[in-house]
Amino acid sequence: MTTHSNSRRSFIKKTAIGSATLLAGGVLPQFSAKSYARIVGSNEKIRASVMGVNSRGYALATNFAQQERCDVIHICDVDSRAITKCLKGLEDRQTVKAKGFTDFRESLESKDVDVLVIAAPDHWHAPASIIGLQAGKHVYVEKPCSHNPNEGELLVQAANKYGKVIQMGNQRRSWPNVVEGINALKNGAIGRVYFGKGWYTNNRPSMGIGKDAPVPEWLNWDLWQGPAPRKTFKDNIVHYNWHWLWHWGTGEALNNGTHMIDLLRWGMEVDYPTKVSSHGGRYRYQDDWETPDTQVINLDFGNKLSMTWEGRSCNGKNNEGSSVGVVFYGENGSLLIPSGNSYTLFDLKGNVVKEVKDTKEVDPRNATNPAEHLDGIHIRNMFDAINNGTKLNADIDSGHKSTLLVQLGNISQRVGNTLNIDPKNGHIIGDAKAQKLWSRSYEKGWEIKL
Repeated sequence: MTTHSNSRRSFIKKTAIGSATLLAGGVLPQFSAKSYARIVGSNEKIRASVMGVNSRGYALATNFAQQERCDVIHICDVDSRAITKCLKGLEDRQTVKAKGFTDFRESLESKDVDVLVIAAPDHWHAPASIIGLQAGKHVYVEKPCSHNPNEGELLVQAANKYGKVIQMGNQRRSWPNVVEGINALKNGAIGRVYFGKGWYTNNRPSMGIGKDAPVPEWLNWDLWQGPAPRKTFKDNIVHYNWHWLWHWGTGEALNNGTHMIDLLRWGMEVDYPTKVSSHGGRYRYQDDWETPDTQVINLDFGNKLSMTWEGRSCNGKNNEGSSVGVVFYGENGSLLIPSGNSYTLFDLKGNVVKEVKDTKEVDPRNATNPAEHLDGIHIRNMFDAINNGTKLNADIDSGHKSTLLVQLGNISQRVGNTLNIDPKNGHIIGDAKAQKLWSRSYEKGWEIKL
């Protein structure tokens, strides 16, 4: 692992001590605009810095590294063990030797970094993306793109302001057979579509009751919390259980529901709903888990159509033969997209009309790397956007809209009532209690500024 404490102190001092002050003009203070003006040519490799490599980020780092047009030059994590492991994992994927950083902002000092890849916890996604954009980097951010709706809107504004490419990890938008299925749907394969259903199932164990504990020597707990108001370290939060705590995570709805809601919204060609409701709770275990382990989110789009998402974190019985998937229902039949790169068309009696499968299987319950070969297509789409101006398959405007739908579901769940939504912009109408959850508070000095 490589750390540069003097450089880090200098950088943080220049960006305001102990803060993630976001810099006007899109350029870090020690670099001129000219130093960020290098245009990546079609034959020149894109150089990536990956933030958060304990789990999903490890898979992304190794996937980016094996792409012909990319070298991963920096690995960033607040867990020194994760840096060591990922650096080792890159050795078989590329010839370039990457450097390790505890603080990803230090990596952004380098004019050699073209792309910041973000797979840190959810509360970091939007703030880190904006910091990356303001440092003149392109950004690949895992879903969800934000912890709360306000951050999502700020991220869209930042993307427009700084003019860099930003791709969200809605990888299914690049999977060939899924794209074919969605196009068939839009071309009338099942007639007018009026209802969609998505789901995710798993058998997650209890996270237990956490105890206050000393921060492990391998963890920078202060930087792990970053923009979130400070909390005492407990022994059951790091690395995965933060997903189930509202302070840092967004529950199963955004952890996995984002993918399915995105497919439904894409296929049904809708943006913002008119009504949102959610029902469920933490039913299976009595522990520190705050978000629902059982949840049904309903989204109505006027009198036009509706969609629903069902999450069962602690009962893994499949729906439609798959632990994750969506079904579209129309006047003349239905279309199923299960876990992998496949789809099936049915007539109104449930008879199979057409079935398209991939020869390679996908494991949707693999939290780290469920579909490496397919995700590479999504990564290359981003490279084409950087090099050639190709349209992104999952730009941040689209990513924010899909993320917002499940965020609204979580807000409805937390306040205990149906939300009325403005279909022009997705904003909550006439509900002061719900509106308080539109944004969050930040640790002093970490506020997002464009």
